[in-house]
Amino acid sequence: MNTFEATEDAITWRGDGETIVVQAWGRDSLRVRSSPAGEVVDTDFALVEPEPAQVEIELGEREATLVNGEITAVLRTADFFDAGVGYRRFTCRLEFRDSTGRTLLEELGGGGSLKLTAREFRPLAGDSHRLRAAFEPVAGEKLYGMGQYQQDLLDLKGATFELAHRNSQASVPFVMSSAGYGFLWHNPAIGTATFANNRTEWVAEATGQLDYWITAGATPAAISAAYAEATGHAPMMPEYGLGYWQCKLRYWNQEQLLEVAREHKRRGLPLDVIVADFFHWPHMGDFRFETEFWPDPAAMVAELEELGVELMVSIWPQISLESENFGLLKKNNLLVRTERGLDVQMGFQGPSMFLDPTDPRARETVWEIVKRNYHDLGIKVFWLDEAEPEYGVYDFDNYRYHAGPNIEVGNVYPQAYSRMFYEGQRSAGQDEVVNLVRCAWAGSQRYGALVWSGDIHSTWTDFRRQITAGLHMGVAGIPWFTTDIGGFHGGDITDPGFRELLVRWFQFGAFSPVMRMHGDRQPQERIEAADGSARCPSGADNELWSFGEEVYEILARYVRLREAMRPYTRRL
Repeated sequence: MNTFEATEDAITWRGDGETIVVQAWGRDSLRVRSSPAGEVVDTDFALVEPEPAQVEIELGEREATLVNGEITAVLRTADFFDAGVGYRRFTCRLEFRDSTGRTLLEELGGGGSLKLTAREFRPLAGDSHRLRAAFEPVAGEKLYGMGQYQQDLLDLKGATFELAHRNSQASVPFVMSSAGYGFLWHNPAIGTATFANNRTEWVAEATGQLDYWITAGATPAAISAAYAEATGHAPMMPEYGLGYWQCKLRYWNQEQLLEVAREHKRRGLPLDVIVADFFHWPHMGDFRFETEFWPDPAAMVAELEELGVELMVSIWPQISLESENFGLLKKNNLLVRTERGLDVQMGFQGPSMFLDPTDPRARETVWEIVKRNYHDLGIKVFWLDEAEPEYGVYDFDNYRYHAGPNIEVGNVYPQAYSRMFYEGQRSAGQDEVVNLVRCAWAGSQRYGALVWSGDIHSTWTDFRRQITAGLHMGVAGIPWFTTDIGGFHGGDITDPGFRELLVRWFQFGAFSPVMRMHGDRQPQERIEAADGSARCPSGADNELWSFGEEVYEILARYVRLREAMRPYTRRL
Protein backbone atom coordinates (compact mmCIF):
# COMPACT_ATOMS: atom_id res chain seq x y z
CA MET A 1 0.00 0.00 0.00
CA ASN A 2 1.40 3.41 -0.99
CA THR A 3 1.39 5.65 2.08
CA PHE A 4 2.24 8.82 0.13
CA GLU A 5 1.69 10.16 -3.37
CA ALA A 6 4.05 12.65 -4.99
CA THR A 7 3.96 15.09 -7.88
CA GLU A 8 6.88 17.26 -8.98
CA ASP A 9 6.22 19.82 -6.24
CA ALA A 10 3.84 18.23 -3.68
CA ILE A 11 3.19 15.29 -1.38
CA THR A 12 -0.30 13.96 -0.70
CA TRP A 13 -1.36 11.72 2.18
CA ARG A 14 -4.79 10.16 2.73
CA GLY A 15 -6.17 8.38 5.74
CA ASP A 16 -9.21 8.19 8.03
CA GLY A 17 -11.20 10.30 5.58
CA GLU A 18 -8.67 13.15 5.52
CA THR A 19 -6.57 14.36 2.60
CA ILE A 20 -3.40 16.40 3.25
CA VAL A 21 -1.42 18.16 0.53
CA VAL A 22 1.96 19.77 1.27
CA GLN A 23 3.10 21.79 -1.74
CA ALA A 24 6.04 24.03 -2.59
CA TRP A 25 4.68 27.58 -2.85
CA GLY A 26 7.36 30.09 -3.74
CA ARG A 27 11.00 30.09 -2.69
CA ASP A 28 11.74 28.61 0.73
CA SER A 29 8.00 28.23 1.32
CA LEU A 30 5.25 25.63 1.55
CA ARG A 31 1.49 25.58 1.43
CA VAL A 32 -0.41 23.04 3.54
CA ARG A 33 -4.01 22.09 2.89
CA SER A 34 -6.18 19.47 4.50
CA SER A 35 -9.75 18.43 3.79
CA PRO A 36 -11.83 16.26 6.12
CA ALA A 37 -14.00 15.06 3.27
CA GLY A 38 -12.83 14.78 -0.32
CA GLU A 39 -10.01 16.53 -2.13
CA VAL A 40 -8.50 19.88 -1.19
CA VAL A 41 -9.63 22.82 -3.29
CA ASP A 42 -7.73 25.71 -4.85
CA THR A 43 -8.58 29.06 -3.28
CA ASP A 44 -6.88 32.36 -3.95
CA PHE A 45 -8.09 34.44 -1.01
CA ALA A 46 -4.63 35.97 -0.45
CA LEU A 47 -2.02 33.78 -2.14
CA VAL A 48 -0.99 34.46 -5.72
CA GLU A 49 0.25 31.83 -8.15
CA PRO A 50 3.89 31.09 -7.30
CA GLU A 51 6.89 30.71 -9.53
CA PRO A 52 7.83 27.04 -10.06
CA ALA A 53 10.25 25.76 -7.43
CA GLN A 54 12.97 23.10 -7.63
CA VAL A 55 12.13 20.64 -4.87
CA GLU A 56 13.50 17.38 -3.57
CA ILE A 57 11.02 14.72 -2.49
CA GLU A 58 11.79 11.48 -0.69
CA LEU A 59 9.09 8.93 0.07
CA GLY A 60 9.45 6.23 2.67
CA GLU A 61 6.93 3.84 4.11
CA ARG A 62 6.33 5.87 7.28
CA GLU A 63 8.04 9.15 6.50
CA ALA A 64 8.26 11.55 3.57
CA THR A 65 10.20 14.79 3.13
CA LEU A 66 9.81 17.72 0.77
CA VAL A 67 12.74 20.15 0.56
CA ASN A 68 12.18 23.57 -1.00
CA GLY A 69 15.26 25.71 -0.54
CA GLU A 70 15.55 26.75 3.11
CA ILE A 71 12.51 24.82 4.32
CA THR A 72 11.82 21.10 4.71
CA ALA A 73 8.49 19.44 5.47
CA VAL A 74 8.53 16.09 7.22
CA LEU A 75 5.37 13.96 7.12
CA ARG A 76 5.22 11.03 9.55
CA THR A 77 2.45 8.49 9.44
CA ALA A 78 1.20 5.97 11.93
CA ASP A 79 -0.97 2.89 11.34
CA PHE A 80 -2.13 1.24 14.56
CA PHE A 81 -4.95 -0.63 16.23
CA ASP A 82 -6.79 1.63 18.67
CA ALA A 83 -8.19 -0.63 21.37
CA GLY A 84 -10.39 2.18 22.69
CA VAL A 85 -12.42 2.28 19.49
CA GLY A 86 -11.81 -1.24 18.30
CA TYR A 87 -10.35 -0.54 14.85
CA ARG A 88 -7.21 0.57 13.05
CA ARG A 89 -6.34 4.28 12.91
CA PHE A 90 -4.29 6.16 10.32
CA THR A 91 -2.61 9.44 11.23
CA CYS A 92 -0.10 11.87 9.74
CA ARG A 93 1.87 14.51 11.65
CA LEU A 94 3.73 17.45 10.09
CA GLU A 95 7.02 19.05 11.06
CA PHE A 96 8.90 21.93 9.41
CA ARG A 97 12.67 22.35 9.56
CA ASP A 98 15.20 24.88 8.33
CA SER A 99 18.19 24.03 6.13
CA THR A 100 20.27 23.01 9.16
CA GLY A 101 17.70 20.45 10.26
CA ARG A 102 16.47 22.56 13.18
CA THR A 103 12.74 22.28 13.89
CA LEU A 104 10.94 25.51 13.11
CA LEU A 105 7.40 24.40 13.89
CA GLU A 106 5.64 21.09 14.39
CA GLU A 107 2.08 20.01 14.88
CA LEU A 108 0.79 19.17 18.31
CA GLY A 109 1.55 15.60 19.30
CA GLY A 110 -1.07 13.05 20.26
CA GLY A 111 -0.07 13.01 23.91
CA GLY A 112 -0.38 9.25 24.28
CA SER A 113 -3.59 8.37 26.08
CA LEU A 114 -4.72 12.00 25.75
CA LYS A 115 -5.51 11.34 22.08
CA LEU A 116 -4.93 14.98 21.14
CA THR A 117 -5.60 16.03 17.57
CA ALA A 118 -3.52 18.63 15.74
CA ARG A 119 -6.16 19.11 13.04
CA GLU A 120 -9.62 18.94 14.52
CA PHE A 121 -12.64 19.30 12.24
CA ARG A 122 -16.07 19.46 13.87
CA PRO A 123 -18.94 19.24 11.34
CA LEU A 124 -21.43 22.04 10.87
CA ALA A 125 -24.29 22.32 8.41
CA GLY A 126 -23.49 21.42 4.82
CA ASP A 127 -19.81 20.83 4.01
CA SER A 128 -18.55 23.32 6.59
CA HIS A 129 -16.57 22.52 9.73
CA ARG A 130 -15.27 24.28 12.79
CA LEU A 131 -11.51 23.88 12.53
CA ARG A 132 -8.82 23.96 15.20
CA ALA A 133 -5.16 23.59 14.17
CA ALA A 134 -2.66 23.21 17.00
CA PHE A 135 1.14 23.37 17.09
CA GLU A 136 3.77 22.67 19.71
CA PRO A 137 5.20 25.79 21.37
CA VAL A 138 8.58 27.05 20.16
CA ALA A 139 10.82 27.69 23.13
CA GLY A 140 11.99 31.27 23.49
CA GLU A 141 10.41 32.60 20.30
CA LYS A 142 9.09 36.13 19.92
CA LEU A 143 6.23 36.82 17.55
CA TYR A 144 5.25 39.89 15.52
CA GLY A 145 2.60 40.79 12.96
CA MET A 146 -1.12 39.88 12.91
CA GLY A 147 -2.16 43.33 11.70
CA GLN A 148 -3.69 46.05 13.81
CA TYR A 149 -5.07 45.51 17.28
CA GLN A 150 -5.63 48.24 19.86
CA GLN A 151 -2.98 47.25 22.38
CA ASP A 152 0.62 48.15 23.11
CA LEU A 153 2.17 44.66 22.98
CA LEU A 154 5.20 44.31 20.74
CA ASP A 155 6.03 40.63 21.39
CA LEU A 156 2.80 38.74 20.71
CA LYS A 157 3.88 35.52 22.42
CA GLY A 158 1.32 34.74 25.10
CA ALA A 159 -1.42 36.81 23.43
CA THR A 160 -4.71 35.77 21.87
CA PHE A 161 -6.44 37.47 18.95
CA GLU A 162 -9.90 37.59 17.46
CA LEU A 163 -9.63 36.86 13.75
CA ALA A 164 -12.25 39.43 12.76
CA HIS A 165 -12.36 43.04 11.65
CA ARG A 166 -13.88 45.86 13.65
CA ASN A 167 -13.62 49.63 13.49
CA SER A 168 -9.94 50.20 14.49
CA GLN A 169 -9.10 46.46 14.32
CA ALA A 170 -7.64 44.92 11.15
CA SER A 171 -6.93 41.20 11.39
CA VAL A 172 -4.10 40.21 9.04
CA PRO A 173 -3.25 36.61 10.05
CA PHE A 174 0.47 36.57 9.27
CA VAL A 175 2.94 36.12 12.10
CA MET A 176 6.74 36.32 12.00
CA SER A 177 8.77 34.34 14.53
CA SER A 178 12.22 35.13 15.85
CA ALA A 179 12.80 31.39 15.46
CA GLY A 180 13.14 31.94 11.71
CA TYR A 181 9.75 31.31 10.13
CA GLY A 182 6.73 33.22 8.88
CA PHE A 183 3.22 31.75 9.00
CA LEU A 184 0.08 32.84 7.12
CA TRP A 185 -3.29 31.46 8.18
CA HIS A 186 -4.76 31.44 4.66
CA ASN A 187 -8.35 31.39 5.81
CA PRO A 188 -10.74 34.38 5.87
CA ALA A 189 -13.11 32.79 8.40
CA ILE A 190 -14.00 34.44 11.68
CA GLY A 191 -11.95 32.77 14.39
CA THR A 192 -9.15 33.13 16.91
CA ALA A 193 -5.39 32.78 17.10
CA THR A 194 -3.66 32.00 20.38
CA PHE A 195 0.11 31.99 20.94
CA ALA A 196 0.21 30.38 24.36
CA ASN A 197 3.27 29.03 26.13
CA ASN A 198 1.95 25.48 25.93
CA ARG A 199 0.66 25.53 22.36
CA THR A 200 -0.24 27.67 19.36
CA GLU A 201 -3.80 27.37 18.11
CA TRP A 202 -5.61 28.72 15.07
CA VAL A 203 -9.41 28.42 14.96
CA ALA A 204 -11.82 28.98 12.07
CA GLU A 205 -15.43 29.02 13.20
CA ALA A 206 -16.62 27.73 9.82
CA THR A 207 -14.53 26.53 6.89
CA GLY A 208 -14.23 23.84 4.25
CA GLN A 209 -10.56 23.02 4.74
CA LEU A 210 -7.32 23.76 6.53
CA ASP A 211 -5.06 26.09 4.55
CA TYR A 212 -1.85 27.78 5.68
CA TRP A 213 1.48 28.94 4.22
CA ILE A 214 4.84 28.78 5.94
CA THR A 215 8.27 30.11 4.99
CA ALA A 216 11.77 29.88 6.45
CA GLY A 217 14.27 32.72 6.47
CA ALA A 218 17.53 33.59 8.20
CA THR A 219 16.45 37.22 8.64
CA PRO A 220 13.18 39.13 9.04
CA ALA A 221 13.88 40.73 5.65
CA ALA A 222 14.09 37.33 3.98
CA ILE A 223 10.81 36.24 5.57
CA SER A 224 9.09 39.50 4.56
CA ALA A 225 10.35 39.19 1.00
CA ALA A 226 9.00 35.66 0.66
CA TYR A 227 5.66 36.72 2.11
CA ALA A 228 5.41 39.63 -0.34
CA GLU A 229 6.12 37.24 -3.23
CA ALA A 230 3.39 34.92 -1.94
CA THR A 231 0.66 37.54 -1.41
CA GLY A 232 1.64 40.37 -3.75
CA HIS A 233 3.80 43.47 -3.60
CA ALA A 234 2.57 46.91 -2.68
CA PRO A 235 2.71 49.35 -5.60
CA MET A 236 5.07 52.33 -5.58
CA MET A 237 3.78 55.20 -3.46
CA PRO A 238 2.72 58.06 -5.78
CA GLU A 239 4.35 61.45 -5.32
CA TYR A 240 1.27 62.82 -3.55
CA GLY A 241 1.75 60.26 -0.80
CA LEU A 242 5.13 61.65 0.24
CA GLY A 243 3.98 65.01 1.57
CA TYR A 244 1.35 66.36 3.95
CA TRP A 245 -2.38 65.45 3.88
CA GLN A 246 -4.95 67.82 5.41
CA CYS A 247 -8.26 66.48 6.63
CA LYS A 248 -11.02 67.04 9.18
CA LEU A 249 -14.50 65.82 9.95
CA ARG A 250 -15.67 67.48 7.82
CA TYR A 251 -15.25 70.16 5.16
CA TRP A 252 -18.93 70.49 4.37
CA ASN A 253 -18.86 72.70 1.30
CA GLN A 254 -16.73 73.41 -1.72
CA GLU A 255 -15.63 76.95 -0.84
CA GLN A 256 -14.58 75.97 2.69
CA LEU A 257 -12.33 73.21 1.39
CA LEU A 258 -10.80 75.42 -1.31
CA GLU A 259 -10.11 78.22 1.16
CA VAL A 260 -8.09 75.87 3.38
CA ALA A 261 -5.96 74.85 0.40
CA ARG A 262 -5.50 78.50 -0.59
CA GLU A 263 -4.47 79.44 2.94
CA HIS A 264 -1.82 76.72 2.91
CA LYS A 265 -0.35 78.27 -0.20
CA ARG A 266 -0.61 81.82 1.15
CA ARG A 267 1.36 80.76 4.22
CA GLY A 268 3.89 78.80 2.19
CA LEU A 269 2.88 75.54 3.86
CA PRO A 270 3.41 72.34 1.83
CA LEU A 271 0.21 70.45 1.02
CA ASP A 272 -0.15 67.38 -1.18
CA VAL A 273 -3.68 66.12 -0.45
CA ILE A 274 -6.86 67.66 0.94
CA VAL A 275 -9.91 65.58 1.76
CA ALA A 276 -13.65 65.79 1.21
CA ASP A 277 -14.91 63.57 4.02
CA PHE A 278 -18.18 61.67 4.37
CA PHE A 279 -21.70 63.02 3.74
CA HIS A 280 -20.68 65.27 0.91
CA TRP A 281 -23.34 63.15 -0.83
CA PRO A 282 -27.17 63.43 -0.71
CA HIS A 283 -27.60 59.87 0.61
CA MET A 284 -25.15 57.10 1.39
CA GLY A 285 -24.74 55.05 -1.76
CA ASP A 286 -25.45 57.88 -4.19
CA PHE A 287 -21.70 58.14 -4.84
CA ARG A 288 -21.80 61.79 -5.92
CA PHE A 289 -21.53 65.32 -4.55
CA GLU A 290 -24.61 67.06 -3.17
CA THR A 291 -24.95 70.04 -5.52
CA GLU A 292 -26.20 72.54 -2.93
CA PHE A 293 -22.90 72.37 -1.07
CA TRP A 294 -20.60 71.31 -3.92
CA PRO A 295 -21.94 73.16 -6.98
CA ASP A 296 -18.98 72.67 -9.33
CA PRO A 297 -16.71 69.75 -8.39
CA ALA A 298 -14.88 69.89 -11.72
CA ALA A 299 -13.88 73.52 -11.09
CA MET A 300 -12.82 72.60 -7.54
CA VAL A 301 -10.56 69.83 -8.82
CA ALA A 302 -9.12 72.14 -11.46
CA GLU A 303 -8.26 74.87 -8.94
CA LEU A 304 -6.67 72.36 -6.59
CA GLU A 305 -4.62 71.04 -9.49
CA GLU A 306 -3.33 74.57 -10.15
CA LEU A 307 -2.33 74.73 -6.47
CA GLY A 308 -0.53 71.37 -6.78
CA VAL A 309 -2.99 69.62 -4.46
CA GLU A 310 -4.81 66.32 -4.97
CA LEU A 311 -8.42 65.94 -3.81
CA MET A 312 -9.21 62.72 -1.93
CA VAL A 313 -12.89 61.81 -1.64
CA SER A 314 -14.50 59.62 1.01
CA ILE A 315 -16.47 56.59 -0.19
CA TRP A 316 -18.60 54.46 2.12
CA PRO A 317 -19.82 50.97 1.15
CA GLN A 318 -23.17 51.60 2.86
CA ILE A 319 -26.22 51.98 0.66
CA SER A 320 -29.01 53.99 2.27
CA LEU A 321 -32.51 52.66 1.80
CA GLU A 322 -33.22 56.14 0.36
CA SER A 323 -30.30 56.10 -2.10
CA GLU A 324 -31.00 56.55 -5.78
CA ASN A 325 -28.92 53.40 -6.34
CA PHE A 326 -30.58 51.21 -3.71
CA GLY A 327 -33.11 49.62 -6.07
CA LEU A 328 -30.48 48.79 -8.68
CA LEU A 329 -28.13 47.18 -6.17
CA LYS A 330 -30.79 45.39 -4.12
CA LYS A 331 -32.61 44.04 -7.17
CA ASN A 332 -29.41 42.59 -8.63
CA ASN A 333 -28.27 40.91 -5.38
CA LEU A 334 -25.23 43.18 -5.03
CA LEU A 335 -25.70 43.90 -1.32
CA VAL A 336 -24.75 41.96 1.80
CA ARG A 337 -27.66 39.84 2.98
CA THR A 338 -28.83 39.53 6.57
CA GLU A 339 -29.60 35.91 7.48
CA ARG A 340 -32.27 36.70 10.10
CA GLY A 341 -34.15 39.79 11.18
CA LEU A 342 -34.48 43.07 9.29
CA ASP A 343 -32.18 43.40 6.29
CA VAL A 344 -30.58 46.56 7.71
CA GLN A 345 -26.98 46.40 8.83
CA MET A 346 -26.15 49.96 9.95
CA GLY A 347 -28.22 52.76 11.46
CA PHE A 348 -25.81 55.72 11.43
CA GLN A 349 -27.50 58.74 9.80
CA GLY A 350 -30.34 56.47 8.72
CA PRO A 351 -30.80 52.78 7.88
CA SER A 352 -28.47 51.28 5.31
CA MET A 353 -27.13 48.03 3.90
CA PHE A 354 -23.59 47.20 2.84
CA LEU A 355 -22.32 46.75 -0.67
CA ASP A 356 -20.93 43.27 -1.38
CA PRO A 357 -17.53 43.73 -3.07
CA THR A 358 -16.86 39.98 -3.02
CA ASP A 359 -19.20 39.89 -6.04
CA PRO A 360 -17.39 40.89 -9.26
CA ARG A 361 -20.66 42.28 -10.60
CA ALA A 362 -20.96 44.59 -7.60
CA ARG A 363 -17.39 45.82 -8.07
CA GLU A 364 -18.03 46.58 -11.74
CA THR A 365 -21.42 48.21 -11.20
CA VAL A 366 -20.34 50.54 -8.41
CA TRP A 367 -17.06 51.46 -10.03
CA GLU A 368 -18.91 52.67 -13.12
CA ILE A 369 -20.96 55.03 -10.91
CA VAL A 370 -17.85 56.19 -9.04
CA LYS A 371 -15.97 56.69 -12.29
CA ARG A 372 -18.73 58.83 -13.76
CA ASN A 373 -19.22 61.01 -10.66
CA TYR A 374 -15.65 61.29 -9.36
CA HIS A 375 -12.87 59.79 -11.45
CA ASP A 376 -13.96 61.45 -14.68
CA LEU A 377 -13.68 64.79 -12.85
CA GLY A 378 -9.98 64.15 -12.22
CA ILE A 379 -10.29 62.66 -8.73
CA LYS A 380 -7.81 59.80 -8.41
CA VAL A 381 -7.41 59.28 -4.64
CA PHE A 382 -10.20 57.61 -2.67
CA TRP A 383 -10.79 57.22 1.03
CA LEU A 384 -12.42 53.82 1.49
CA ASP A 385 -14.06 54.16 4.87
CA GLU A 386 -16.12 51.59 6.80
CA ALA A 387 -14.08 48.84 5.14
CA GLU A 388 -14.35 46.19 7.88
CA PRO A 389 -17.35 46.56 7.30
CA GLU A 390 -18.55 48.29 10.49
CA TYR A 391 -21.79 46.50 11.22
CA GLY A 392 -24.08 48.20 13.71
CA VAL A 393 -23.91 44.90 15.63
CA TYR A 394 -20.95 42.58 15.00
CA ASP A 395 -23.07 39.43 14.69
CA PHE A 396 -20.63 37.80 12.30
CA ASP A 397 -22.82 34.74 11.75
CA ASN A 398 -25.77 36.87 10.63
CA TYR A 399 -24.48 38.12 7.27
CA ARG A 400 -23.93 36.45 3.92
CA TYR A 401 -21.76 37.51 0.98
CA HIS A 402 -21.59 36.42 -2.64
CA ALA A 403 -18.41 34.53 -1.65
CA GLY A 404 -20.18 32.69 1.20
CA PRO A 405 -21.34 33.14 4.78
CA ASN A 406 -19.59 35.98 6.61
CA ILE A 407 -18.49 33.63 9.37
CA GLU A 408 -16.68 31.56 6.71
CA VAL A 409 -15.22 34.24 4.40
CA GLY A 410 -15.89 37.59 6.08
CA ASN A 411 -12.31 38.71 6.65
CA VAL A 412 -11.71 39.03 2.89
CA TYR A 413 -14.20 41.94 2.68
CA PRO A 414 -11.73 44.86 3.00
CA GLN A 415 -9.38 43.28 0.49
CA ALA A 416 -12.23 43.00 -2.03
CA TYR A 417 -13.24 46.61 -1.30
CA SER A 418 -9.72 47.86 -2.11
CA ARG A 419 -9.66 45.59 -5.15
CA MET A 420 -12.83 47.20 -6.52
CA PHE A 421 -11.17 50.61 -6.72
CA TYR A 422 -7.71 49.41 -7.71
CA GLU A 423 -8.96 47.42 -10.68
CA GLY A 424 -11.38 50.17 -11.66
CA GLN A 425 -8.75 52.89 -11.56
CA ARG A 426 -6.25 50.78 -13.49
CA SER A 427 -8.86 49.95 -16.13
CA ALA A 428 -9.55 53.68 -16.44
CA GLY A 429 -5.90 54.27 -17.29
CA GLN A 430 -4.57 55.39 -13.91
CA ASP A 431 -1.02 54.07 -13.45
CA GLU A 432 -0.40 54.87 -9.79
CA VAL A 433 -3.05 53.73 -7.31
CA VAL A 434 -2.85 54.08 -3.54
CA ASN A 435 -6.12 54.60 -1.65
CA LEU A 436 -6.72 55.23 2.05
CA VAL A 437 -8.71 52.38 3.60
CA ARG A 438 -9.84 51.65 7.15
CA CYS A 439 -9.14 47.93 7.15
CA ALA A 440 -7.10 45.28 5.36
CA TRP A 441 -6.53 41.56 5.13
CA ALA A 442 -3.68 39.52 3.70
CA GLY A 443 -3.09 40.54 0.09
CA SER A 444 -4.69 43.98 0.46
CA GLN A 445 -1.30 45.57 -0.17
CA ARG A 446 -1.29 44.52 -3.82
CA TYR A 447 -4.42 46.63 -4.34
CA GLY A 448 -2.75 49.83 -3.14
CA ALA A 449 -4.14 49.75 0.40
CA LEU A 450 -2.94 52.59 2.64
CA VAL A 451 -4.42 51.55 5.98
CA TRP A 452 -5.19 53.90 8.81
CA SER A 453 -5.99 52.84 12.33
CA GLY A 454 -9.65 53.79 12.52
CA ASP A 455 -11.75 55.85 14.90
CA ILE A 456 -9.43 55.93 17.89
CA HIS A 457 -9.64 58.37 20.80
CA SER A 458 -7.55 61.46 21.49
CA THR A 459 -5.65 60.02 24.46
CA TRP A 460 -2.04 59.25 25.25
CA THR A 461 -2.98 55.58 25.66
CA ASP A 462 -4.43 55.44 22.15
CA PHE A 463 -1.41 57.29 20.77
CA ARG A 464 0.94 54.70 22.27
CA ARG A 465 -1.12 51.88 20.75
CA GLN A 466 -0.84 53.29 17.23
CA ILE A 467 2.93 52.95 17.34
CA THR A 468 2.81 49.19 17.94
CA ALA A 469 -0.14 48.88 15.53
CA GLY A 470 1.91 50.42 12.75
CA LEU A 471 4.87 48.15 13.42
CA HIS A 472 2.71 45.01 13.41
CA MET A 473 0.92 46.08 10.22
CA GLY A 474 4.28 46.47 8.50
CA VAL A 475 5.38 43.01 9.62
CA ALA A 476 2.04 41.64 8.39
CA GLY A 477 2.85 42.86 4.87
CA ILE A 478 0.94 46.16 4.82
CA PRO A 479 3.72 48.77 4.45
CA TRP A 480 1.51 51.83 3.94
CA PHE A 481 0.09 52.83 7.34
CA THR A 482 -1.09 56.06 8.93
CA THR A 483 -3.22 57.35 11.80
CA ASP A 484 -5.58 60.22 12.52
CA ILE A 485 -2.99 62.66 13.85
CA GLY A 486 -4.31 63.75 17.24
CA GLY A 487 -6.83 60.89 17.38
CA PHE A 488 -10.38 60.89 16.04
CA HIS A 489 -12.73 61.15 19.05
CA GLY A 490 -12.67 63.72 21.83
CA GLY A 491 -10.05 66.33 20.95
CA ASP A 492 -11.06 69.82 22.17
CA ILE A 493 -9.01 72.37 20.21
CA THR A 494 -9.12 74.83 23.15
CA ASP A 495 -7.73 72.34 25.70
CA PRO A 496 -3.99 72.80 26.44
CA GLY A 497 -3.73 69.08 27.22
CA PHE A 498 -5.08 68.14 23.82
CA ARG A 499 -2.79 70.63 22.12
CA GLU A 500 0.22 68.96 23.74
CA LEU A 501 -1.00 65.54 22.61
CA LEU A 502 -1.55 66.88 19.09
CA VAL A 503 2.00 68.22 18.89
CA ARG A 504 3.55 64.91 19.94
CA TRP A 505 1.26 62.96 17.58
CA PHE A 506 2.09 65.38 14.77
CA GLN A 507 5.80 64.73 15.32
CA PHE A 508 5.12 61.00 15.07
CA GLY A 509 3.07 61.60 11.92
CA ALA A 510 5.98 63.40 10.26
CA PHE A 511 7.93 60.14 10.29
CA SER A 512 5.03 57.80 9.45
CA PRO A 513 4.64 56.35 5.93
CA VAL A 514 1.91 58.94 5.27
CA MET A 515 1.48 62.16 7.28
CA ARG A 516 -2.24 62.86 7.59
CA MET A 517 -4.13 65.19 9.92
CA HIS A 518 -7.69 64.18 10.80
CA GLY A 519 -10.19 64.17 13.65
CA ASP A 520 -13.67 64.99 14.85
CA ARG A 521 -12.63 68.03 16.87
CA GLN A 522 -14.74 69.65 19.54
CA PRO A 523 -16.92 71.68 19.74
CA GLN A 524 -19.01 70.51 16.79
CA GLU A 525 -20.78 72.71 14.25
CA ARG A 526 -24.38 72.07 13.20
CA ILE A 527 -25.04 72.04 9.45
CA GLU A 528 -28.37 72.77 7.73
CA ALA A 529 -29.44 72.88 4.09
CA ALA A 530 -31.19 75.90 2.61
CA ASP A 531 -34.58 74.32 3.33
CA GLY A 532 -33.73 73.94 7.03
CA SER A 533 -33.17 70.17 6.94
CA ALA A 534 -30.25 68.89 9.01
CA ARG A 535 -27.05 67.51 7.57
CA CYS A 536 -24.27 65.54 9.25
CA PRO A 537 -22.48 67.87 11.72
CA SER A 538 -18.94 69.11 11.24
CA GLY A 539 -16.17 69.07 13.80
CA ALA A 540 -14.27 72.15 14.90
CA ASP A 541 -11.38 73.60 12.90
CA ASN A 542 -8.45 71.23 12.42
CA GLU A 543 -5.91 73.20 10.41
CA LEU A 544 -2.34 73.88 11.48
CA TRP A 545 -3.34 77.40 12.55
CA SER A 546 -6.35 76.24 14.61
CA PHE A 547 -4.55 75.57 17.91
CA GLY A 548 -2.80 78.83 18.79
CA GLU A 549 0.36 80.52 17.55
CA GLU A 550 2.78 78.48 19.67
CA VAL A 551 1.38 75.19 18.38
CA TYR A 552 1.25 76.54 14.83
CA GLU A 553 4.98 77.29 14.75
CA ILE A 554 5.78 73.71 15.83
CA LEU A 555 3.38 72.09 13.35
CA ALA A 556 4.60 74.27 10.50
CA ARG A 557 8.19 73.29 11.25
CA TYR A 558 7.35 69.58 11.02
CA VAL A 559 5.34 69.98 7.81
CA ARG A 560 8.37 71.66 6.27
CA LEU A 561 10.63 68.93 7.63
CA ARG A 562 8.40 66.33 6.01
CA GLU A 563 8.72 68.19 2.71
CA ALA A 564 12.50 68.36 3.07
CA MET A 565 12.49 64.57 3.57
CA ARG A 566 10.66 64.00 0.27
CA PRO A 567 13.71 62.65 -1.65
CA TYR A 568 14.44 60.30 1.26
CA THR A 569 10.88 58.99 1.57
CA ARG A 570 10.66 58.62 -2.22
CA ARG A 571 13.82 56.53 -2.20
CA LEU A 572 12.43 54.30 0.58
